Amino acid sequence: MAKWNIDPDHSAAGFTVRHMMVTSIRGTVSSITGTIFFDPAAIENSSVEASIPVNGLTTGNMKRDEHLFSADFFDVERFPNITFRGTRVEKTGSNSGKITGDLTVHGVTRSVTMEAEYFGPIKSPADLGGETTMGFSAELTINREDFGITWNVPLGGGDLMVSRDVRLFLDVEADLAE
Repeated sequence: MAKWNIDPDHSAAGFTVRHMMVTSIRGTVSSITGTIFFDPAAIENSSVEASIPVNGLTTGNMKRDEHLFSADFFDVERFPNITFRGTRVEKTGSNSGKITGDLTVHGVTRSVTMEAEYFGPIKSPADLGGETTMGFSAELTINREDFGITWNVPLGGGDLMVSRDVRLFLDVEADLAE
């Protein structure tokens, strides 16, 4: 089983959440770190551990980002990282699978399953370091209230200022550990 180190310079997480139920707000978080044990011939034996620093989050609006860092949402002072520890991987296609694991957000851990794809391996040219690299993409939808993030403002007609559902996207580049 090969060990792959997540490259924080070429990996990011993204999210989409409905605002006032009429538009989507998008954000990204960079500097993901972690380790993936992966063998394309036996992906069911794979595992992953990753950490995402919440203070790396940006939506392109400083005032909104500061609100997201506050105790109303992520409470970054108390909970600086989002973590994921995979517990099971299931192959679903030639380069796809489902990854089940423990997602910890805002100090709350829940089991989640994400759809994932993998690409590679590919070896970069020697003048770029010659590293062997894999790519991994995954996505899932979570209810943020399941993780204790409950701030909201009720709007007319039963709508909310911020939707409960949040779509998460991960794009990870990982280098073969030597």
